[in-house]
Amino acid sequence: MTRIDIQFTLFSAFYSPLIATMAGGFLREEGLDPEWSVALPGVSAIAALENGTAHVVQSALSQGFGPLERGETPATTHFAQVNEMDGFFITAREADAEFSWRKLEGADVVLFGGGQPLAMFKYACHRAGIDYSRINAIHPGNAAAIDRAFRAGQGAYVQQQGPFPQQLEADGVGHVVTAVGPVIGPCGFSSLAAMPAWLETEMAAAFLRAYRKTRLYIHSAPAEEIAAAEKSYFPPAIDEAVLAQCIQTYQKLGCWTPHVEITRKAYEATLDIFAYNGLVTTRHPYEAVCTDPPTG
Repeated sequence: MTRIDIQFTLFSAFYSPLIATMAGGFLREEGLDPEWSVALPGVSAIAALENGTAHVVQSALSQGFGPLERGETPATTHFAQVNEMDGFFITAREADAEFSWRKLEGADVVLFGGGQPLAMFKYACHRAGIDYSRINAIHPGNAAAIDRAFRAGQGAYVQQQGPFPQQLEADGVGHVVTAVGPVIGPCGFSSLAAMPAWLETEMAAAFLRAYRKTRLYIHSAPAEEIAAAEKSYFPPAIDEAVLAQCIQTYQKLGCWTPHVEITRKAYEATLDIFAYNGLVTTRHPYEAVCTDPPTG
């Protein structure tokens, strides 16, 4: 077995296409023994590629925009997609079958304080026809801090990735009222990144063989089966039934398309979102951020 080091920028069920390469045994079938980690709060997993502590990381296309905006060439490249839609949910204190985005105006909403999660949320508000500036935004910190804050009573609504909103429901703390993704539409939300030289290796080819198999599996396998395999990767406080419910929701939303390639259409949609937020000053070419996945 050859050790492969994988790092996540954020860890949630939303990234099951990568988690399941490990949990489903697909990497081991290709002779790869995975070791995984999560980047420290406020640190991009891209840093693990640059310092050589990871071979492949879960990232986002937007990580390539920063260097380009500074006139630099990114050291890393994005070679495969993980999700083609935003995977956050909005959870309310009370069940609300008639929820509309308009109800967020004037409300206290616990949100991520920056980066892609906030940029996507602001764009969703734009698409939903509401004024983000009229929301009373609360920014406690990272995903764990956001969960603690809402459980402690802060906010009337909270923005989270699954399975944490579904666990709030199971614990009687809140009720999921909407998904953010469908409001925005398909886009290049999250991706896999690596150093260009690594993509020329046999390890990369073996990884892609495993990843292609995993994407087909995650797209169509029963959610209960996926959840059972992944349960040990999550904190004990996450119920397996809740994890299965979350995975089934992501399957139905269409976040996990079977193909691995980052499409130009998805890339352009992400550029639209970041341009709306004033985070890019030019439409950076696809080839400056993305490359084709290695063949095996």
